[in-house]
Amino acid sequence: MNDGLPCGLIGHPLSHSFSPELHDLLGGKGYELWDIDPDTLGIFFEKRQFGFVNVTIPYKQRVMAFCDELSETAQKIGSVNTVICRKDGSLYGDNTDACGFLRMAQRAGIDFCGKKVLVLGSGGTSRTACAVIAAEGGSPTVISRSGENNYENLHLHTDADIIVNTTPVGMYPHQNASPLDLSRFEKLKGVLDVVYNPLRTRLLQQAQELHIPCEGGLYMLCAQAARARELYTGSKISEEALENAYRTLLHERQSVVLVGMPGCGKTTVGKLLARKLGKEFADTDALIEEKAGCTVAQIFSQAGEKAFRDLEEKVIAQCCAEGGKVIATGGGAVLRAENRRNLRMNGNVVWIKRPLQELPLEGRPLSKSCKAVEEMYALRKDLYAACADLTVDNASPEACAEKIINKMGAI
Repeated sequence: MNDGLPCGLIGHPLSHSFSPELHDLLGGKGYELWDIDPDTLGIFFEKRQFGFVNVTIPYKQRVMAFCDELSETAQKIGSVNTVICRKDGSLYGDNTDACGFLRMAQRAGIDFCGKKVLVLGSGGTSRTACAVIAAEGGSPTVISRSGENNYENLHLHTDADIIVNTTPVGMYPHQNASPLDLSRFEKLKGVLDVVYNPLRTRLLQQAQELHIPCEGGLYMLCAQAARARELYTGSKISEEALENAYRTLLHERQSVVLVGMPGCGKTTVGKLLARKLGKEFADTDALIEEKAGCTVAQIFSQAGEKAFRDLEEKVIAQCCAEGGKVIATGGGAVLRAENRRNLRMNGNVVWIKRPLQELPLEGRPLSKSCKAVEEMYALRKDLYAACADLTVDNASPEACAEKIINKMGAI
């Protein structure tokens, strides 16, 4: 361990990364991001002016040539994502993605032993996944666009037990995409997706709908970072510390999305939550009015419900693409499947309930009478339930906000 030397992440190009905050949460201060041009990569390693570096695209194979020693894991996989500068100046390369991937599977309760595992993609992360799966007694089958096993002959592999996505399909800004339809695989017992932006990809959402155990890439990111820091410091990071780092990062990046009947208190509760959690507040109806230049009631009366729903869908997609907010939605936001998917993408969705007789009717285009409210609720209640991660009764806004915070902390 070289005390006093900076540590960080190298790659090219480097966009926004969670790594500095993550390493800070794991006890490492001053973690930096170094966007290194390919022509200067060799010079960077010759200088050895770092304690350790994590390595991302496109250098995971290239850095192997600069290492004086490689771990058995790195040699087997053929890529390095962590390079440590030892006290004697020698460089040691390892692949902590393997540890992160296995920990992600274990967290989801997914066991590879004796299982047929489809690994989507043939890049470096695919090689890591395949090595771990084989070491754990599983049988990996790589599915690529042009290989022997590809997306055109998936019908030959519908007996798969587990599916692992190592491709960028479904990653922001192409978050509406999914690599395949899980309903084709009747024996499926687990789904893993290394993508962590968005937090809940379309693939993971479908797995949850089908009640299949699954996990996204954020935990893998945290676990591999913890392993890299252990290699550097020689000190074990506890399960509790790893879980706390993961949950902190998750709650910071995750939005709290409020759904429920018109007048149930989403806006009032949402503003309280935003203040308590230190998050930005967004009201989708207010954003719609801002975009349209008129009120929701005017949109309904002048253009009709379909025009309003079309605009609502666009606003929800944009508002939910980035996490870290408290979002209050309109009462009918759950009516469209695309909205439900977008609300869940980066959101912890909370259904706020309030007795129907207490819901106000004035100024609400579809809440014209008590009978209309009852009919509306009958149509929407199952959609609220299917979309929500939590359900909270709104006896008072303050108490409701506190219940949401407490329940979120328990999941």
